Amino acid sequence: MAEYDYDLFVVGAGSGGVRAARVASELGARVAVAEMERLGGTCVNVGCIPKKLFVYGSHFAYDLEDARGYGWSTEPSFDWATLRTNKDREIARLNSIYGSLLEQAGVELWNGPAKLLDAHTVDVGGSRRSAKRILVATGGKAIVPDIPGSEHALTSNAVFSLSELPERMMVVGAGYVALELGSVLCALGVEVTLIHRGEEILRGFDRDLRCHLHDELEAKGMRIVLETQVEALCKTDSAFEAQLDNGEVLETDFPVFAIGREPNTEGLGLEEIGVELGQRGGIVVDDDFTSSVPSVHAVGDVIDHIQLTPVAIAEGMHFAHHFYGRGEHRIDYASIPTAVFCQPELATVGLTEEEAWHRCQDVRVYKSVFTPLKLTLSERKEHTIVKLVVDASDDRVVGCHMAGHGAAEIIQGLAVAMKAGATKAQFDATLGVHPTSAEEFVTLR
Repeated sequence: MAEYDYDLFVVGAGSGGVRAARVASELGARVAVAEMERLGGTCVNVGCIPKKLFVYGSHFAYDLEDARGYGWSTEPSFDWATLRTNKDREIARLNSIYGSLLEQAGVELWNGPAKLLDAHTVDVGGSRRSAKRILVATGGKAIVPDIPGSEHALTSNAVFSLSELPERMMVVGAGYVALELGSVLCALGVEVTLIHRGEEILRGFDRDLRCHLHDELEAKGMRIVLETQVEALCKTDSAFEAQLDNGEVLETDFPVFAIGREPNTEGLGLEEIGVELGQRGGIVVDDDFTSSVPSVHAVGDVIDHIQLTPVAIAEGMHFAHHFYGRGEHRIDYASIPTAVFCQPELATVGLTEEEAWHRCQDVRVYKSVFTPLKLTLSERKEHTIVKLVVDASDDRVVGCHMAGHGAAEIIQGLAVAMKAGATKAQFDATLGVHPTSAEEFVTLR
């Protein structure tokens, strides 16, 4: 008779948890997963996937505008309910696929809230199950501001279930989520005001790209207010009023706070059984994702490291192969490609120029700003920027950055080149595909 009900019990069926559960099961482990909400986690339900669908939907506003320069006569109309309903149908389809993947892999699914009772026992809605190892993959949750009137503050989750478009939207924050959702609603005709406490948007990204994107967003009609914070929020008869620390009172129909996400560890019983948590509540783990309790592990946003879906998936793979396979799967956290799907979209891989100057003895920078060919027949004046950062000591490309149409697709390919250690000379020796924006990366001089 087995000592435990399962070899592995996973708490959370998001990207990292599902990948770990599936791979571990395929490697011969007896696995169960507990999830209290919809399968797929933040990314599938209120993150990457619905966000990108909204981005696609909103970008048609610009595509239809461009079409006139190419001889198309258009009388566009937009129905928010259609986009929202079709998005919901696609998310439901993905939820079903996640369930099928777990079932096909032989993973048992438990629906309900989970709590760790000890190092080997999990309670799921009143039912107790034991496991040799427990993996916590509960992701993160949106931070709510600690200000007077915080009960009126909405998070990004609310945007995905809007019954109708507001006339005015206030977005607090200037990271991925704030810029992406602000861009979507701005393109759909909403008056968007973005409030950010910092001196520029997108902290941590290359400064040339940050400033370029700032200008492009304002050109599209978004109002950006920097070095400013919301001190209080109150409900009026018809809207909301936000008191800003610069003295302005901003009236808005939809106050969204996208000021970051924190590890979702509350109520899991972790501290009670001795699991060490970090300053922001994330589970502290070693290189193999083991916590201070040897049988309890964690991957993904709940460890408060790098909040990206592909990272959580890679961590789930590493965990499964380390404990149930041959341990050959490793993670390289250097040069992780990422994209911000605002409009224009921004994508990057490797070091920013500032980071390069701190890590390299000598740096060469190559940059180009241009009007993409598609827009030469359009009245829109959007510009694209591409930038390469090179370590002059060995000619190795250490950073690739772009803001413009198709940036994410282009940077994904360049990430492969950087992973292989490509030099600027190799970029220069590569023939471009003409005419494209991507060829700018191999013609920079």
